[in-house]
Amino acid sequence: MKDKTIAAILAFFGGIMGLQRFYLGQKGVGMMHLFFFIVAISAGPTPFTVMLISLAAIFGIIDAISFLSMDGREFDLKYNQPMAQTSTVGDVGRQEQQFGNMTDRERRFQQRQRERAENERERIRRAKERNNQRVDTPSPSERQQNGRRDPGRADRERGVHYFKDYEYQRAIEYFQQALSKNPQDVASHFNIACAYSVEEEADRAFYHLDRAVALGFDDFDRIATHDSLAYLRIQSAYPEFARRNYRLSSVSPSPVRNLEDPLVAKDDTASPEPPVTDELLDQLQRLATLREKGLLTEVEFATQKRRLLG
Repeated sequence: MKDKTIAAILAFFGGIMGLQRFYLGQKGVGMMHLFFFIVAISAGPTPFTVMLISLAAIFGIIDAISFLSMDGREFDLKYNQPMAQTSTVGDVGRQEQQFGNMTDRERRFQQRQRERAENERERIRRAKERNNQRVDTPSPSERQQNGRRDPGRADRERGVHYFKDYEYQRAIEYFQQALSKNPQDVASHFNIACAYSVEEEADRAFYHLDRAVALGFDDFDRIATHDSLAYLRIQSAYPEFARRNYRLSSVSPSPVRNLEDPLVAKDDTASPEPPVTDELLDQLQRLATLREKGLLTEVEFATQKRRLLG
């Protein structure tokens, strides 16, 4: 098997006589180099012979540089082709078909094309791994503990995955599954509110955002700036919703009876009726609408109604 380093050394020191050509199996070219060298030596030190020897030496140095800068596979394809074709038994027929009738330039072109295709496949594979990789992959025991603490976590993570892929309906399905397993999941309420906002379902988005805030979500700046909630922020009900700290109804403190007041102490079973206003009627109508759409259960509807009526 020919070695490009040895070929470069022979070309640098023996390029005048064409030694590198004999080493590479190019006997015809090597004989021509050797013939001109002998003729130049026999003719004596004339300007013509000096020029021939100088050109031969320059060509030898150029060959040495080209051998050293040549890629190993390209050198093998050009000068070790028979061995390269028989190096792998399973690829003999294919390599003979590919390289049988090709010139050196065509072989180098085909080799570069294959390298580019392989690099592109590797780039795509790495990009997919970066998109799908999970930071801090939990152990099986940790996953089991997390599942007990947060039973809807797996469904929520699947929902986030589909949300990022712009498959909002599938994301909503997984967020709903997460909420069915853990109704107190603040993240799922906020995420499904974002998904409903993108789908332009304002009532559902308002409801789940209200539930997220009721369960402890307090990043109000995120609500005011999140891109997915842009549709919600242009609704006519949004200013009032924001004024109430992102709640569907204002939370008023429970009335405390003044037992020191004799007028109240006389009839402590009767509670004052709250004044009926247009705002109160609007809130009750909204609650009834949410119950009819199935967004509120009977228990939640009754709880919200009692809170509004004091």
